[in-house]
Amino acid sequence: MTIKVALAGAGAFGIKHLDGIKNIPDVEVVSLISRDLAKTQEVADKYGIKHVTTDLADSLAIKEVDAVILCTPTQMHASQTKACLEAGKHVQVEIPLCDVLAEGEEVVALQKQTGLVAMCGHTRRFNPSHQWVHKKITAGEFNIQQMDVQTYFFRRTNMNALGQPRSWTDHLLWHHAAHTVDLFAYQAGSPIVKANAIQGPIHPTLGIAMDMSIQLKAANGAICTLSLSFNNDGPLGTFFRYIGDTGTYIARYDDLFNGKDEKIDVSKVDVSMNGIELQDREFFAAIREGREPNSSLAQVLPCYQVLHQLEQQLNA
Repeated sequence: MTIKVALAGAGAFGIKHLDGIKNIPDVEVVSLISRDLAKTQEVADKYGIKHVTTDLADSLAIKEVDAVILCTPTQMHASQTKACLEAGKHVQVEIPLCDVLAEGEEVVALQKQTGLVAMCGHTRRFNPSHQWVHKKITAGEFNIQQMDVQTYFFRRTNMNALGQPRSWTDHLLWHHAAHTVDLFAYQAGSPIVKANAIQGPIHPTLGIAMDMSIQLKAANGAICTLSLSFNNDGPLGTFFRYIGDTGTYIARYDDLFNGKDEKIDVSKVDVSMNGIELQDREFFAAIREGREPNSSLAQVLPCYQVLHQLEQQLNA
């Protein structure tokens, strides 16, 4: 059976999903949704997608669509995820699930009612480098004492990953911190019981903090220090240092090194080195097998509860 997919958002991230799906058998993208019809048509032609629209509702009305992947602006995630579930479609929404906790909680409750597969794009759970560490932890060979994480961008104007102007504002807390807050609890295998945050000045035009520092503690005693910046004119991306009882590991995107900076081969960890493709494979496998996916909405909700607490602290 071929799973028929509608993909919303033909920007930098939507294209990453289209490239990943090309490698997955028996999955076909049949509808592409984005705001700019001409640009969307251009992407659809490149990937052989027959139906193009600027309105998600048009795609949800197509009977043969089984599942939807949402790569749309953060502010639309919760409401669009609800719309997909209400239309009886399985849904994968890119990180973050929401930027208002109450909206995320509503979506999780709706998923439970429908029983449909619904997951959020917490890609770090799927990157081979982090999977390698996770397997060591589940085998009882490594326990985290501390994670030290830096998420650094140079984004003093509102640009996307392709250097094109954005129609919406990205957020250090609700988007970029979400990756690490979820990964820390997932890798520690223990819920976060303490969280602190401080932030730098609010940008006069973007209206967001450009620098942030977050401290986390898990119930099992593991701690995490996360530094985030949109001001960093240097190596970009997120760098993870795992300090454990039996070793130190440093993950830079899909590469993994030990504490002596010797490279660890993670090419055999999974069927691909592409975290987005692996995330999509999990989504489609869960649909076929009628099971809860890794990174399901229910599994990631605690991350958003922590972000909500941090936001309240920052606003106090």
